Amino acid sequence: MQTHMSPAMSREALRRRTFGIISHPDAGKTTLTEKLLLFGGAIQMAGAVKAKKAQRHATSDWMEVERERGISVSSSVMKFLYADHVINLLDTPGHQDFSEDTYRVLTAVDSALMVIDSVKGVETQTRKLMEVCRMRDTPILTFINKLDREGRDAFDLLSDIEQTLGIQAAPMTWPIGMGKSFQGVYDIKRQAIRFFAEDGKKTSRPKEAMVINGLNDPRLSELIGEDAADQLRSEIDLLEGAGFPFDKDLYLKGKQTPVFFGSAINNFGVQELLDTLVRLAPGPVPRVAECPTGERLVDPLEEDFSGVVFKIQANMDPAHRDRIAFMRICSGRFERGMKVKHHRIGKEVQLSRAITFMAQDREGVEDAWPGDIIGLHNHGTLKIGDTLTTSEPLKFTGIPNFSPEHFRRVQLADPLRSKQLTKGLTQLAEEGAIQVFRPVNESTHILGAVGVLQFDVIIARLKAEYGVMAIYEPCPISCARWITSSDRAALESFKSDQQSSLAYDADDCLTILSSSEWKLSRIIEEWPQITFHTTREIR
Repeated sequence: MQTHMSPAMSREALRRRTFGIISHPDAGKTTLTEKLLLFGGAIQMAGAVKAKKAQRHATSDWMEVERERGISVSSSVMKFLYADHVINLLDTPGHQDFSEDTYRVLTAVDSALMVIDSVKGVETQTRKLMEVCRMRDTPILTFINKLDREGRDAFDLLSDIEQTLGIQAAPMTWPIGMGKSFQGVYDIKRQAIRFFAEDGKKTSRPKEAMVINGLNDPRLSELIGEDAADQLRSEIDLLEGAGFPFDKDLYLKGKQTPVFFGSAINNFGVQELLDTLVRLAPGPVPRVAECPTGERLVDPLEEDFSGVVFKIQANMDPAHRDRIAFMRICSGRFERGMKVKHHRIGKEVQLSRAITFMAQDREGVEDAWPGDIIGLHNHGTLKIGDTLTTSEPLKFTGIPNFSPEHFRRVQLADPLRSKQLTKGLTQLAEEGAIQVFRPVNESTHILGAVGVLQFDVIIARLKAEYGVMAIYEPCPISCARWITSSDRAALESFKSDQQSSLAYDADDCLTILSSSEWKLSRIIEEWPQITFHTTREIR
């Protein structure tokens, strides 16, 4: 039920900017995340992920396995203040094997920042994540990184974005040279040049952007050289004739992406990017939810509180073996100690302890507003997809489980640790990175995952966080489908006939595990009364 909004609600909601960073592995996503935190005043020193032997590590990579491998395999939430705005930055896993976690994170953001490697252009994982953003018409800013390296032509990169991702690319800045000849960028709207200097190196050029009187300003040749000036004029002329001018409405509809060029590792172009994100990116947007009368849009400025759990993370604090539920506030104001309705279990719960994050660092929350991400201490009562409200029953939709593509059977080195194994798998499955299946006719655990690296991470975390020495072994399964049917008699007959291939997942949903797609297709043909699902809406 919608009620009148207060001035405080409107003011606080409009200050929020909640966005996720997406990219292909090694495009510089984690480095850019660190630099955004640096410019936002949230940290004093940025750590490089690849400097594994150094004492510093990336703030957003807090898990031991991330530090050992130099990759991001979990999502991090970081909150900081910048230019009188509250920034909620969600750093997503770069590795493609963890795209399912990224998908769920993208359901909790209002916009996205896409990082592209200037050397490689648009890559596979970027395309997949772009498809996720397109499903929700998520507004996207683009940062083309590593301009200090010899890379692809700037026009070629814009064309790659437009043709591969199917979105207009509107440059906001334009590179002057590239690699060894990279001198800086030209701010198209401000008609200003910002000069590049490698981080830590002294230069006589001004650090602040120098405004010039258009590209015909005679100082241009003095500043960057006659050849570079002529090339810049030629390229900007071509852009004005054949490129896309920036259109804010198209950006907010997810049809156009403003493009910035820079070098994150050298802090170059990051400030302009952050300033633009605060200025252009949307605040909290309405969200579709199921309600008693069907579906409706929940406006963030409604007084009634609502929030949705989009992520569960176990053991962020290894000393306390905690489980944190990440909740996106969709409407209303959160206040510490408030009572809300947990609609899945049909009970009223009190939210007495909530936290915000700077990666693994945390602090208590007294209140929070639409767009904010808060963490709730979870003892197994909260699951991904759960909605908490102070009024009507709501269910925010669009958070799915995907059918796994890889499967392994778990074997214990010490059979006496079976309870610890079950506990560990149950809690790690709550995070959604892996799926745990219990075969109807066996007492073993079968893990399913979208990417094979997840198995290594789970085995490492079982050892580090639960004291369980386990190994996995291949099993003769290549695909899985969730099973439903409106015909109860047909479903019982199917369960009897296919009993050896059936299993239950962590939510006790019936699943068929098959050794081949061909065999599964035959079963699907033989049982038209049964529906086989490749995705399952998290309930």
